[in-house]
Amino acid sequence: MSQTMATQDERQPPVVGDRHVDPHFYPEGIAFLDGQYLPMSQAKISVLDWGFLHSDATYDTVHVWNGRFFRLDLHLDRFFGGLEKLRMKIPFDRDGVTEILHNCVALSGHRAAYVEMLCTRGASPTFSRDPRQAVNRFMAFAVPFGSVANAEQLQRGLHVAISDKVRIPPASIDPAIKNYHWLDLVRGLYDAYDRGAETALILDFNGNVAEGPGFNVFCVKDGKLSTPSIGVLPGITRRTVFDLCAETGLAATATDVSIAALREAVEVFITSTAGGIMPVTVIDGAPVADGKVGPITSRLKALYWQKHDDPAWSSQVNYP
Repeated sequence: MSQTMATQDERQPPVVGDRHVDPHFYPEGIAFLDGQYLPMSQAKISVLDWGFLHSDATYDTVHVWNGRFFRLDLHLDRFFGGLEKLRMKIPFDRDGVTEILHNCVALSGHRAAYVEMLCTRGASPTFSRDPRQAVNRFMAFAVPFGSVANAEQLQRGLHVAISDKVRIPPASIDPAIKNYHWLDLVRGLYDAYDRGAETALILDFNGNVAEGPGFNVFCVKDGKLSTPSIGVLPGITRRTVFDLCAETGLAATATDVSIAALREAVEVFITSTAGGIMPVTVIDGAPVADGKVGPITSRLKALYWQKHDDPAWSSQVNYP
């Protein structure tokens, strides 16, 4: 044994630090946590939080565009519905959460922002495995707006692959509760990457198309729109498409969408708060129709962004 190597008895235990030095980088933004507004880099949760250990959390994401929240009331409806179904409680009502979200955006200064409200089960002071002993934690943050599709993809359409991975069935987890159970979606993403695609769609338990990582999907044929109805998050942008179709006289239906039906569509697009209405022009390496963004997709996309300035659909952020 080397003389320079200390024996087990001679070794000193490492020093316990009085604070964490974080080597990572974070987007510019403001978070709300435990009654405090903080830079994003200072927003932390415990490794003992059930949200981290068990993905026991619910959340919702709304975006701000040109200094205005879009359809915030619908996002609040879904968030508070998730809290009730998961038996979580937060010390704020709708008006309180609305004020916090507005403050996060206003303090960040972002005119285009991705804004999230979330609640974790929290942690038990005794590390109890009884969820009733955990103290629920509410958080919120605002960071720069981001999209599922980048500028190039929005222009020429996304290239999507259909994975054989199956979305968690609604009998296990109610898809109306927005959650962080994404391992099925992430596995689908890697299937897509392996096949040279940019994102993925995965299946429901009946083998029909369900949804993708953070987005719903629509297909168009014979001038009619359809979107999967089973095992999918009832997205706010998805609902907005139905509202826009009602305004413009287009027929839209939530129903089973088979893989064959998706491949035979003349137009396909995906919908998300992170990006809005985004065209798909290639599925499993084959073009959708002529491989170009279709007229109905373009029409709905333009109308969608026009609605962001409509006071009936949006609300102004009061910046300092």
